[in-house]
Amino acid sequence: TGDGLDISLSYFEKYHPEYQRLEFKTGEKIFDWEVPLEWNIKDAYIENLNTKQRFAEFKKNNLHVVGYSIPINKTFDFNEFSERIHTHNENDYLIPYLTSYYKRYWGFCMSKKEKDSMQPGSYKVFIDSSLKKGKLNLSHAIIKGNSKKEILFSSYLCHPSMANNELSGPVVLNAVLNYIKTNYKKRKYTYRFIMQPETIGPIAYLSKFKDELIDKVICGFNLSCVGDERAYSYVSSPFENTLADKAIYSAIHKFKNFKKYSYLDRGSDERQYCSPRIKLPLITFSKSKFGEYPEYHSDADNLNLVTNKGLNESLEVMKTIIDAFEEGLYPKLLTYGEPQLGRRNLYPNLSRTGNVSSVKIRMDFLAYCDGKTNIFDICKIINCDLNSLLKEYKLLKKIKVIK
Repeated sequence: TGDGLDISLSYFEKYHPEYQRLEFKTGEKIFDWEVPLEWNIKDAYIENLNTKQRFAEFKKNNLHVVGYSIPINKTFDFNEFSERIHTHNENDYLIPYLTSYYKRYWGFCMSKKEKDSMQPGSYKVFIDSSLKKGKLNLSHAIIKGNSKKEILFSSYLCHPSMANNELSGPVVLNAVLNYIKTNYKKRKYTYRFIMQPETIGPIAYLSKFKDELIDKVICGFNLSCVGDERAYSYVSSPFENTLADKAIYSAIHKFKNFKKYSYLDRGSDERQYCSPRIKLPLITFSKSKFGEYPEYHSDADNLNLVTNKGLNESLEVMKTIIDAFEEGLYPKLLTYGEPQLGRRNLYPNLSRTGNVSSVKIRMDFLAYCDGKTNIFDICKIINCDLNSLLKEYKLLKKIKVIK
């Protein structure tokens, strides 16, 4: 909650006027939770009263303060507050990111090297923050299609200064929104986009829209940590049997750096969307999964880690899945028996042992175009990636062999 979230949502809303702002007031009951106080901060630091040297200056790096720290302006001996200075568990040079959830607390974060440089003595501890009644903000956009059935895209805005585990998700989400608006003026499906703070955001959103989402959403993707170049990964749905599981697997399983995680490895907003009484057909898509890369939750999760190439690779995965939905989820053969592809120059005219791989994909694809088997299942059955199969799909639709 607070001004930072409001400013961040406003940034994306100016590019996409389809967004609608939703507000939940402090104290409002949302399922088993309650909307927390609004937090804002202006400044913070620790000052050695003898040398006047300052440490953990908020204005130099906003990770220096534990998120949601209460205001304080007191003098302490170093030993009296040193346990409230948090350092990275594995790297002496990194500043960790920490937030206090729903408990009044104050604290600082710094590298172990900086903390070790602090001399014994008296220190002024200063945090100029506020916790007050306010509101929780989030934004959503619904891009309507011919069908009321929806594909959901969600990402979060709540981690300060995190490039991969924060900014990458909303950036790709909004690029997906732009792709749909630009390339599919007449859409088969409806698309829903949500930006919100993690955990408390989807709980608030579901408290308002759960019945509508349960009725309409047929496939969903939570976008988290989608900006690096190291991996393609996803956290499955609880039973690994949704359309989203099938879609993401078909799109990325052929990549050499592909990794699938069980729902038991969950940790982002899939926890809320897939909870037992909601059970939306949703997975979390990442490049390097949260918690699985060394820069995670530290000041090293920056724009050296996130690249234009990494972001665009994630966008391409989502575009391919959207193309599959919009081309037609259930391809159907228009002929009885195999179509005569030779006269269409799509099958070799000379018989020889073995099939050219592209021809085999084509024939295997056609063998399952019964109008009832979805394109993602076909990918898995014939061991083909979604992008390659889509090329065949478009070609065979063009010559009116399938629809």
